[in-house]
Amino acid sequence: MRSLAAFFLICLAVPALAATAPAPAPADKEGAPGTNVEMPFLMAPLTGADGKLSGYAYISTKLTAVSGAGALDVRDKIAFIQDAFVRDVNGTGIGKDGDPSRLDHSALEARLLADARKVMGPGKVASMTVVQLQVAPLHPDPAVTPKAALPQDDATPAPAKPAKAP
Repeated sequence: MRSLAAFFLICLAVPALAATAPAPAPADKEGAPGTNVEMPFLMAPLTGADGKLSGYAYISTKLTAVSGAGALDVRDKIAFIQDAFVRDVNGTGIGKDGDPSRLDHSALEARLLADARKVMGPGKVASMTVVQLQVAPLHPDPAVTPKAALPQDDATPAPAKPAKAP
């Protein structure tokens, strides 16, 4: 009976000891649990050197708040932050030196972080991370199109015959 009582005391003491162990430090830009806020996807236009639209960049971002309470504040203002992001990427290109094929991740993160801090105020947002960035050209390269997908003959179809009256 004593061994059973000792076993239960040990079972109760182990979780209490484990709870006092220090948690590992979060990695850079990861944030503590409960401080990360995934933002809605952002679509940024890409323009070439000629100033014409060449495609779109689909951007997934994550804001890290300074605390769990700050993350709740960020979630309350997601619509306003997203509006600032849309205005930013539509006003200024996201490519390096105006080249849409070379995207500047660090400059984009810095710009979006400044936008989020402007909306939230000082001391609420710790960092901004671009999670994923995909580029979709407006007109894909025709050299990549498989020849099997193209029509094989140039024959024009014959016009349909009128239906006979009953």
